[in-house]
Amino acid sequence: MIFKKEKLRRTITITKDSRDGILTYCKLNHPNEGILILRGKSKKGNVTVNGLVIPPFSHHGPTFAGFPHSFLPFDPSYVGTVHSHPTGSARPSVTDLHNFFGFVSLIVQSPYEDDDIFAYDRDGNLLEITISSDEL
Repeated sequence: MIFKKEKLRRTITITKDSRDGILTYCKLNHPNEGILILRGKSKKGNVTVNGLVIPPFSHHGPTFAGFPHSFLPFDPSYVGTVHSHPTGSARPSVTDLHNFFGFVSLIVQSPYEDDDIFAYDRDGNLLEITISSDEL
């Protein structure tokens, strides 16, 4: 097919400072889930995360975390969300997939260490994460 677009393979790069902020936020909210908005850039399938935003009017509990998307101002630097799973499973739930926001969803499983962050696309496919020590 001539007009069929090739699907971009997403790559995720997170700055070390953003990764540390994500892990700290998850630990502070435990045993409840926590949620943050990822700030960065997306270009040709390459998503770069270099900042975090606490969503306004967010709500948290032991099995949920969310926020009303309609209250967010338009901001093209929002590239996705990250939330924690205190139970230890990093797989996205059906609810996670139905509330997908942006280009990428990160899920952090307990105990919230460096290797406990996982990235998914809107179909629930696992994406590779790279941690950058440089500010992007």
